Amino acid sequence: MPSYDLSHPIADGMPVYPGDPPVGVETLASIGTDGYHQTALRIDTHTGTHIDAPAHMIDDGRSLSAFPLETFRFAGQHVDCTGFKPRAEIGLEKLTSGIDGDLSEALDLLVVETGWDDYWETDRYFEHPFLSTDAAKWVADRGLHLGIDTPNVDPTPTANAADDEPAGYPVHRHLLGAGRLLVENLRGLSRLAGRFELQAYPLSIQGGDGAPVRAVAVVEA
Repeated sequence: MPSYDLSHPIADGMPVYPGDPPVGVETLASIGTDGYHQTALRIDTHTGTHIDAPAHMIDDGRSLSAFPLETFRFAGQHVDCTGFKPRAEIGLEKLTSGIDGDLSEALDLLVVETGWDDYWETDRYFEHPFLSTDAAKWVADRGLHLGIDTPNVDPTPTANAADDEPAGYPVHRHLLGAGRLLVENLRGLSRLAGRFELQAYPLSIQGGDGAPVRAVAVVEA
């Protein structure tokens, strides 16, 4: 069965959410000088392609370490939400019309493709479309987790934010408050269609509010 890496590599100076500390990838030792190579990483729990736990924004919310390991092997379904303008809202009707297949089978996770990973390492990446609270409620009511190829399921604050945009991370709070998980900063979702398995195991951080993941889609040939 083909497998696709849906993760952005962790790299020195890679994009981070506005206000987060920069990522550092630095050489500590080299083979020529020290006889071995060793690298230091400076990251936070929401670096790059990562997973959010309820503890990220919900008082007494579950941390990643409170979820069984098998949770992170998701039965996923592709959702086509491409073609949206910058900072456009993805409403419930658009979300459900983009679902590529039938939700009647066992399902854990919706993976929303906006195509915004094309703008990785540009300012435009943070002007991405975002979900409406109605769409978030619909996902939460069905007990589904959510993945997306943007840095945020809510609007990301930039100088281009409109006065009427939602504030306070309502989509995060709907989904995390319902005990759901969020996988953000995915890439390469155009290679997917219909159903697939997403393996997104987080780094083992005690009590983690989130963690970088190596997100791998496994699809039937």
